[in-house]
Amino acid sequence: MDPELIAKIAQIASVLEVSGHPKPGNVHRTQDFDDMVFEDFLISGVVIGDLMKKAAKRGQKYKNDTYLLDKIRLGEIIKEAVLETDKWIGNNTNLGITLLLAPLSAAAGMSDDFTDLRGNVVKVMEATTSEDAVNFYDAINIADAGGMGEHDELDVADTEAREKLIEDNISMHQVLAMSSKWDLLSYELTNSMPITFEIGFPTFRAIKAEHSINRATVQTFLTILSKNPDTLISRKYGNDMAKMVSADADSILQNGGILTPQGARLILEFDKQLLRNKLNPGTTADLTASSIMVAYLNEFGF
Repeated sequence: MDPELIAKIAQIASVLEVSGHPKPGNVHRTQDFDDMVFEDFLISGVVIGDLMKKAAKRGQKYKNDTYLLDKIRLGEIIKEAVLETDKWIGNNTNLGITLLLAPLSAAAGMSDDFTDLRGNVVKVMEATTSEDAVNFYDAINIADAGGMGEHDELDVADTEAREKLIEDNISMHQVLAMSSKWDLLSYELTNSMPITFEIGFPTFRAIKAEHSINRATVQTFLTILSKNPDTLISRKYGNDMAKMVSADADSILQNGGILTPQGARLILEFDKQLLRNKLNPGTTADLTASSIMVAYLNEFGF
């Protein structure tokens, strides 16, 4: 698949995700946070384009030599994307999205058919190296993303952790597998992206076929959240709170979600409630972006 097209789809997915209105508890087109605003996310979605193109080109280059997939250097691409974002806005707006979209971009570059995409994501992730892990740790530190990589022996904040990753030949895939018990993005990337491919993508595709892109985005967000307690919330406020938020999302969906007047009113109330209590389902937003990307790859890429 054409790397330039893949990069455009990654950018589109990023900006559509943040534009979803009202995406409860998150920045969206009518809502800013004190430390980051809607335009920050738009800029972030644009500036990662060249890095997603790089991932896609490397995937395309090595698609017939899968033993060379480590040369994609996924960790390096993620780190470069975080650095590029920091240069433009000085904030962490897209580490999670980049973490999902970079392997998708590489896998799309490898794929001649949509049915190959998910399996190629697995191949890309399993080919990561200890050097990728070190660059990923650097990306976390640059983005100051609390909660990721907090292992007893491999804490991202530990200056000796980098050396241990190299010495013990611990790959980025292995690091993420360690985090998968408490971080949904880590679980997603070490288990063939089940939320993206089995929940988010089919939901977005089905709603978009009958409704607006915005409705598809918000309904996809709510659907993912209703089925998967957000681990950004659970890390900050505990699992019980994350489950309560998911239960609220499910209740809204039972009332039609954004597709009905009653559901739409409930979403607005839910948004205010989450903001009032400083509950940000940011992991769900990242998974919404990856779901949108897969939907557009399916529609325009193959």
